[in-house]
Amino acid sequence: MKFIDEAVITIQSGNGGRGCVSFRRERYVPRGGPDGGDGGKGGDVIFEVSLRKRTLSQFRYKRNFLAKNGAPGLGKKKTGENAKDIVIEVPPGTLIGNADESEWIKDLKTPGERFIVAYGGRGGRGNSRFKSSRNRAPRFAQPGEPGLTLNLKIELKLLADVGIIGFPNAGKSTLIGAMSSARPKTGGYPFTTLAPNLGVVQAEWGEPFVAADMPGLIEGAHRGAGLGIQFLRHIERTRILVHLVDASAIDPKSPCQSHDAICDELSKYSASLPLKKQLVVLNKMDAPGAKENAKLFKSALKKKTLMISAITGKGVKKLIAELATLLDAPDDPKRHESYPDEPKTHEST
Repeated sequence: MKFIDEAVITIQSGNGGRGCVSFRRERYVPRGGPDGGDGGKGGDVIFEVSLRKRTLSQFRYKRNFLAKNGAPGLGKKKTGENAKDIVIEVPPGTLIGNADESEWIKDLKTPGERFIVAYGGRGGRGNSRFKSSRNRAPRFAQPGEPGLTLNLKIELKLLADVGIIGFPNAGKSTLIGAMSSARPKTGGYPFTTLAPNLGVVQAEWGEPFVAADMPGLIEGAHRGAGLGIQFLRHIERTRILVHLVDASAIDPKSPCQSHDAICDELSKYSASLPLKKQLVVLNKMDAPGAKENAKLFKSALKKKTLMISAITGKGVKKLIAELATLLDAPDDPKRHESYPDEPKTHEST
């Protein structure tokens, strides 16, 4: 299952500047001849993949992108100034298509990747270009080439920025419901969630981000137990993992058992998963005995841990702010995962 955000926009590259018709007129320079310069090139429309963008929300407010025209040529064979290109930043996993012809043009996956969707028109040649032995004083120049106008359909096919993982019944669906407007099915039994639920989370500042609750992992998930392989693939495409632990179900004799079991499954599936940014969150802090269990857990884990109650909303705002900060921080290149056309497969053992 993939989160699909889409928009239809209109882009137009710039026209080329017209060539100049000019003749050299200076004292003591008889028969100066034509000296009109060429027009400047129109601006291109470029899409660039940027990790600063996580949704297509920018196209909700702006749907027309027009590049400027090239400047006309000048006398003394001066070429007109080229127009600046328009660079439109989009998140990884963005598909660019022609809305009028219903065909895809480009699949943008890699951060930093650039794609020129519409080239600006070339500038027209000035009259100095047309001087010949038969026509020593041409009184014409070329107009600039027109730019290109396209209606584009843009789709974002990216699972999530944040993946919420944990054992069944840890409260993942309740948490995503508290963080966003998503209303996933919840219940007091394991494996309530059979498919990832996605929600767009709006932090108090910055770009919105997409969060997904992953169906509960169990021991042996890397070998295909439960729905393990299917959803471990999805986890590969997230940037940050929220490791949700049910504070009410912590075993005082082995506080980190459930946490360590999930981490072990991630490392057995892929060596890159443990390298992802991970935020440990204790949930159900409103339940009896949760505070005592939390103290034991934090003492044993010795890692930054947030405490929340998804069902009451306590601590959820702080969690959202923490995630927004982590998403805006530069990524470690070792953590970066590309977006392959087909996820890799894992054979059962």
